[in-house]
Amino acid sequence: MTEKTTGASYAAAGVDIEAGDRAVELMKEWVKKTQRPEVLGGLGGFAGLFDASALKRYERPLLASATDGVGTKVDIARQMGVYDTIGHDLVAMVMDDIVVCGAEPLFMTDYICVGKVHPERVAAIVKGIAEGCVLAGCALVGGETAEHPGLLGPDDFDVAGAGTGVVEYDRLLGADRIRTGDAVIAMASSGLHSNGYSLVRHVLFDRAGMSLDRHVEELGRTLGEELLEPTKIYSLDCLALTRTAEVHAYSHITGGGLAANLARVIPDHLHAAVDRSTWTPGAVFDLVGKAGQVEQLELEKTLNMGVGMMAVVPAESVDVALTALADRGVDAWVAGEILDRGDHTEGATLTGSYAR
Repeated sequence: MTEKTTGASYAAAGVDIEAGDRAVELMKEWVKKTQRPEVLGGLGGFAGLFDASALKRYERPLLASATDGVGTKVDIARQMGVYDTIGHDLVAMVMDDIVVCGAEPLFMTDYICVGKVHPERVAAIVKGIAEGCVLAGCALVGGETAEHPGLLGPDDFDVAGAGTGVVEYDRLLGADRIRTGDAVIAMASSGLHSNGYSLVRHVLFDRAGMSLDRHVEELGRTLGEELLEPTKIYSLDCLALTRTAEVHAYSHITGGGLAANLARVIPDHLHAAVDRSTWTPGAVFDLVGKAGQVEQLELEKTLNMGVGMMAVVPAESVDVALTALADRGVDAWVAGEILDRGDHTEGATLTGSYAR
């Protein structure tokens, strides 16, 4: 008598197709909230569809695209068991790159990679992405959830996304518009945003031995709550500002810090001088610096130091710009000016000391 054998299966290898289908059903209601009139079809197709005839109103439409993730911040979400905010970070990282050139965000797709599909968890991640898309004014037209058993632990996950926007050719913002005497306006960040978490985690956890549930008096909440604070999404604020005031350029302050990102939009013959004394970085930046004895220049090369977006505007547009941002609830201030390059070797530098 021969022994009955059982053949290999996808489920035995660790991939649960039924759980994936359940996750799709749970996320549908959130994706629906992001729909724009140009979106055709529903969730579940092989490709998301966007009616490009909407671009006919443009004389010379330029499509802008960007892709990004949120780095090791996902591990904070995993440890805290909070999955419905990390999507805000993803949308911000993608769509606020797109709006820098003056483009209107149109649509986005996401990619969620997990060690094991927990339908409610995946749906919570998508909920956050959908809410972020609403804040950015774009549609979530599709995505992919991939289960990678053996490569990721059962509770591990990562997220990435790609987005597309459109801008009229003659309204494209950037370095060629910037002039000597322009003002640099800073827009406050909501905290660390989504960059520098490898340094932050090393300093606060490995070196200082802090825990996520520790209440930190300077922060007014637990460390975990501070580290999971969603990245501010500036897309609609920036678009509103360009409709209200003359704007020459934007700079999204992400990996590399304030000076390096601002320098990316400064022409070779000019220099942006940013005065630290015009603002006080949030308490979390001081906490990281002190806990790890991190030098100020190293912090500034890694973290946003309290500024998430910058706008370069003509001096005569400053008052209108600041009023427009204030009306939208954006904390903003004049942080610097554009000068001739002179002896400066870098496109942007920080001067002075932070206000205390």
